Amino acid sequence: MGNSQKIGFIGLGIMGAPMAGHLVSAGHEVFINTRSKIPEELVNTSAIACSSPAEVASKADIIITMVPDTPDVEKVLFGENGVASGLSKGKIVVDMSSISPIATKEFAKKINDLGCEYLDAPVSGGQLGAKSATLTIMVGGGDTTFSRVKPIFELMGKNITLVGGNGAGQITKVANQIIVALNIEAVAEALVFASKAGADPAKVREALMGGFASSKILEVHGERMIKRTFDPGFRIELHQKDLNLALSSAKALGVSLPNTATAQELLNSCSAHGGKSWDHSAIVRALEKLANFEIGQKS
Repeated sequence: MGNSQKIGFIGLGIMGAPMAGHLVSAGHEVFINTRSKIPEELVNTSAIACSSPAEVASKADIIITMVPDTPDVEKVLFGENGVASGLSKGKIVVDMSSISPIATKEFAKKINDLGCEYLDAPVSGGQLGAKSATLTIMVGGGDTTFSRVKPIFELMGKNITLVGGNGAGQITKVANQIIVALNIEAVAEALVFASKAGADPAKVREALMGGFASSKILEVHGERMIKRTFDPGFRIELHQKDLNLALSSAKALGVSLPNTATAQELLNSCSAHGGKSWDHSAIVRALEKLANFEIGQKS
């Protein structure tokens, strides 16, 4: 592929902007487009702003999308002045959003029918992982296409796995979000319980970090719960979207996800109390309301 590639990046939110920035810093020719204004961190770089997804697709050989939800991806790819209208044969479309596995397979087929390749490559690691280029990237698609794009992925992440064909990346991301939600909820329950029982939650967390209950969730999100720092690394409304994907897919498959449903209801409660933009660690606030007790207050 050579040292410098022509790469398109569509969707420059709190994760997309730093991800695109890593590609620019690596010396690639990067064509960018977003529905709001270009983030300040990219304004004075070599990134080239384009007026539409179609323009990005016409100029780049690899086109990456990083937008919030399934309808957003569909609009960017197939809407008016969408990516599809700017593609020519042999190009590669890489969707790094977290969306429906079923829709992903449909999108891939449409792109394949245009003579282009498609990878679904959702990520985990949040804003911090995007900034530090340590994202976990779960990929669905063909072996050859994956091998061609892997050097690009390595500029944005560390744990990069080809899971299977198109849709497999999104299936893995849904599974990831189930595990993350249930772990956050478990940490929240434990800290609310310990704090209301009279123990210092910070000391409880410190003790648990040395045992079998230790986890990245306890380390990072447990600290956020104790320090009450709920500025988003990953917004509650986005995790709600991912759990909706899990529950709707599970219904179609005839699979029961009882604890995922409970976690979703707690997130729904947070959202109802004005918290859709809180970090997902703020699920603890829903449990605190049920307990009529906030972590750290005197019992």
